[in-house]
Amino acid sequence: MKALFFLRHYNDIDHITPVVSKWIESGHHGDVILLGHPKFLDDYRIQFLGSLNRVRIAHIRELLPPLEFFRWRLQTFLLIRGVRRIFLLGKLAEVLAKLYDAHKRAPIWQSSAERLLNRTFADSDEGVIVFDWVTSASPIAIEWIETIVTMAKTKRLGAISLPHGDSPHANQLIRHHERAIKPNIQYADAKIFDKLVVPNELCAIRFRPFLSNQAIAVLGSPRYCDEWLNKLATLSPPPRLNTNPDTRLRIVLFLRKREFTTFWEEVNVIVDMIAVFPGVELIIKPHTRGGWRQPLTKNASLRRLLNVSVAEDHVHSVSLMNWADVIIDLATSVVFEAVKAGKPVLAADYLHAGRSALAHFMPETELRCRDDVYRLIDRFLTIGCDNFYVETHRQRFINEMLHVGGANVLPRYVTLLEQQARRVQPGEADETANRNQPHQSMRERIKTLCGFY
Repeated sequence: MKALFFLRHYNDIDHITPVVSKWIESGHHGDVILLGHPKFLDDYRIQFLGSLNRVRIAHIRELLPPLEFFRWRLQTFLLIRGVRRIFLLGKLAEVLAKLYDAHKRAPIWQSSAERLLNRTFADSDEGVIVFDWVTSASPIAIEWIETIVTMAKTKRLGAISLPHGDSPHANQLIRHHERAIKPNIQYADAKIFDKLVVPNELCAIRFRPFLSNQAIAVLGSPRYCDEWLNKLATLSPPPRLNTNPDTRLRIVLFLRKREFTTFWEEVNVIVDMIAVFPGVELIIKPHTRGGWRQPLTKNASLRRLLNVSVAEDHVHSVSLMNWADVIIDLATSVVFEAVKAGKPVLAADYLHAGRSALAHFMPETELRCRDDVYRLIDRFLTIGCDNFYVETHRQRFINEMLHVGGANVLPRYVTLLEQQARRVQPGEADETANRNQPHQSMRERIKTLCGFY
């Protein structure tokens, strides 16, 4: 069987690479097409996939004629929300998009889609195309994704949307502009796929207002399952981090994108507090997308602190977690790997307006005030970092957030792709999807927690 995987940016490369790897290991063929910045061709995970038999890696600009790629890129530029937010440029893009309307854009969408589908599936009658979670805010035009999905279905190919992350929040109102608990329309575009896959129920809740239960599969996390973490340990690049020999406690602070609520003034205070402790070294990791826009990384006084630094773009999050003794988190899913390893993660919920999944499942991780920060840093320096978690809490987090359906996660993803590639009968697919759903009591507990629907 064949699968065509479309990858856009750091996060979906991180979360979908395990699925591609297992798909190939199961004896199938895969094509990976990068839609984002060409620099990701050098990403260590993409390099790993390129080393496997039966895998082809290419950037979309290599596969389309130059003029067609230019027009595809221009049409994408006119439609994506990020451009619309730029005042003068956004106004110009809006006007041009109205003049060059959907009817005029359709030939390029169709031509490029046909070219890419034929490259992978010309000699195959069983196959599936795979995107990550795409929304109205995605940097790839939904109009084009819908075109390629529709054309794939006419060729009797399956179409699946896989996770590009997890849900670090246990609440719904997490962005600056959100004021009411209601279905978020940006997730409605998921309905174009045959199946949408999520790692856990916290993620599923976002999509349930727009999709049937049969269209959603809850399969656990491919990124944080044991099988992939063991493989990743052999692939991750060395950290290339210099540590002061006098350092007794190494801390990493992970930041979120600027669109999420963060109390930056208090974050600055915490950085200053930690810097005062003797023998402590702190590295701040901006978000992989848009971190340069965060006010903390622009703070000149921060640069004068000898034991505080900002991680460069080339330093991967996994390398930082391997380096660190303790992680402070402002609600990101990247730290789930550290929880899996038993390394202390401090959920700094009082630094943002959300409720983290970490603090919900493991109350011992929550920072509620400056005193908590001070006491825990002092504790780690005094008695070390062992025995931080309440183990029953940590196991519940792993079972309900990462291993939903059992620890053997990746084979479930391959099975679903195989079913969709064969275009299985609806009854068979529905039966499998139902087996992969968490117990109703768990779903209802999370809905009650979040105040959803």
